[in-house]
Amino acid sequence: MPDLIAQPLTHTAFAPFGEVLGATGDFRLINDGLCHRHHDRAQLDFGPHGQAGISIFSATPRALPYTFDLVERHPDGSQAFLPMTEHPFLVIVAPDENGTPGTPQAFLTNGAQGINLRRGTWHGVLTPLAAPGLFAVVDRIGATPNLQEYRYPAPFRVMPVAPNGPDHASPSP
Repeated sequence: MPDLIAQPLTHTAFAPFGEVLGATGDFRLINDGLCHRHHDRAQLDFGPHGQAGISIFSATPRALPYTFDLVERHPDGSQAFLPMTEHPFLVIVAPDENGTPGTPQAFLTNGAQGINLRRGTWHGVLTPLAAPGLFAVVDRIGATPNLQEYRYPAPFRVMPVAPNGPDHASPSP
């Protein structure tokens, strides 16, 4: 089983798949100077026949190492995951290779980050690492199906970042 090392979620590393959402960088002061507004952080895309919706997801927490073979994508709209707790969660994404997912990558949020997945991005299922696993999800609501699933022929195992960084992780068996 191939191992993936979960990397810290950064704007640069995640850019091919979407945006990292967090209260960092430029801001405007609002509310009589009592609030920092980090404005327009994601490119939301709901397609021509969809509209924005906000749902609440309650996902079962998992632990690292984590084994998976299922990824999915939403061809008609973007999807943003905003954790409702301060716990890190695992993000799995994969590039598209002619309609099927390529080799996946794993990222670990820092507990103060959300993500926005671009339309059509292959991604793993919602994977909180601590209870209660609550997320606000902003995505497309519409009448057409907006889910494609893919099972890899063999599972992948996600390992945590090694204490001294990924260069010190044990190789895959």
